[in-house]
Amino acid sequence: MEIFKSTTYLLLLVTLFLSTIVSQINGGGIKTQSEALGQFYKAKLKQNFNIDKSHFDANLVDHNDLQYFHIASKKSMVSQEVLENDKIQKLPGQPPVKFEQYGGYVTVDESAGRAFYYYFVEAQHSKESLPLLLWLNGGPGCSSLAYGAFQELGPFRVNSDGKTLHKNNFAWNYAANVLFLESPAGVGFSYSNTSTDVKIGGDKKTANDNYQFLVNWLERFPEYKDRDFYISGESYAGHYVPQLANTILYHNKKANKNIINLKGILIGNAVINDETDTRGMYEYFASHALISDEVEAEIQKECKFTVPESEESEECQVALGTTEHDTRPIDIYAIYVPHCHNTNLTAKPKKPSSVIDPCSDYYTTAYMNRPDVQKALHANVTNIKYSTWQPCSDVLTNWTDSPSTIIPLLREFMANDIRVWIFSGDTDGRVPVTSTKKSIKIMKLPIKTPWHPWFLNGEVGGYTQVYKGDMTFATVRGAGHQVPSYKAARALSLIIHFLAGIDLPDSKKPKY
Repeated sequence: MEIFKSTTYLLLLVTLFLSTIVSQINGGGIKTQSEALGQFYKAKLKQNFNIDKSHFDANLVDHNDLQYFHIASKKSMVSQEVLENDKIQKLPGQPPVKFEQYGGYVTVDESAGRAFYYYFVEAQHSKESLPLLLWLNGGPGCSSLAYGAFQELGPFRVNSDGKTLHKNNFAWNYAANVLFLESPAGVGFSYSNTSTDVKIGGDKKTANDNYQFLVNWLERFPEYKDRDFYISGESYAGHYVPQLANTILYHNKKANKNIINLKGILIGNAVINDETDTRGMYEYFASHALISDEVEAEIQKECKFTVPESEESEECQVALGTTEHDTRPIDIYAIYVPHCHNTNLTAKPKKPSSVIDPCSDYYTTAYMNRPDVQKALHANVTNIKYSTWQPCSDVLTNWTDSPSTIIPLLREFMANDIRVWIFSGDTDGRVPVTSTKKSIKIMKLPIKTPWHPWFLNGEVGGYTQVYKGDMTFATVRGAGHQVPSYKAARALSLIIHFLAGIDLPDSKKPKY
């Protein structure tokens, strides 16, 4: 009886703790990746938002730490003990698996006390030969642990009880060794002992720190130094991914050797070019009956999208206001998916589905704030006092630079034989397929393989077009902004073909 009472009391405490976390989220207004991007777009259009929109070029970035990069790589001798300390034995509520997983911190600036948190899952087979794939989420300010690892392409997803996990049968570590990174400092479990680091961020600083992280991480995992390396991400990672790739190419050329063996990049529903991203969004709204044709026509005619919002004409502002009113009731990041109507955790897990639960942000947040989970992940070792762990940072308040386009970087990769794939979930209305098609169109690329459907399991998985210079555009049918969350099997097929450098299948019969 005493044991029963103790167990009951413990369960009540755990339930109370998790309920407190969820109520804090609800009360404080949880910021999701979708909301973070929407807020950032609006901020960039405000007249008083002082942000550098000039072109990103690693050649022009301050590289005072360059010497540190390469001195660190020569001096750093990571002991087996450090690696063993990063090994995750088992996550709370985790089903059994046969692959290894690691988590921990890598210092990116010793003097500032700045360190990034990573979560790494080895491939489920052939880990010695499969490539290394880095995944980055966007925002800016959103966690790759919250989304990529535990709601999209990682090996596990969090159950509705906020305490247990279930397997993702279409995890990307079937195709690669997958590394998830929380950046910049102030995002997720990544931290800095310098307070300004977690308040002031920007594209240039993030690219530099991400590069620093990679060089130092490879010292800890030297077996991946010469491995084929790919970078992938979604949303505002449409900036992070190309900028990191550009920084890698810069340092490789500077050192006259491959410090990192970059082979390709993959970006989804990606922020690419501000003006076409924005115009394409309103075109999508009209073509999907979210706004009237008349309102869309007024927007395309009257709105410039190259000046602060306050300088737009009255006609433009009225049309934008109408659009805001008409689209506010739905989730424009997945226009056919319902909102989360009950944020409470459940006593018993709901039956897992291949399509993400719209309340998953709440389940994941509750799980990541559990002390036993943080201990298992080797996370929050400094007992961060910023706030409870959240999917997107509420501490980054000043973003200093964000180029209006990353198209010049895509051209550079194609000129340097770096594979470029861009994919688009076709039910995302925020960075929709129409936006991406407009952005690609201004590149004026010659077409290698014309537009056609691609297939998976006898069904149309989406549509694709291949351009000369090793660039592919592919849609994923029925997927929202976070493609693997909605169409996991199609997303896995996409990554398998991307890594293999093979066109998506144009018939119902698989080619291999």
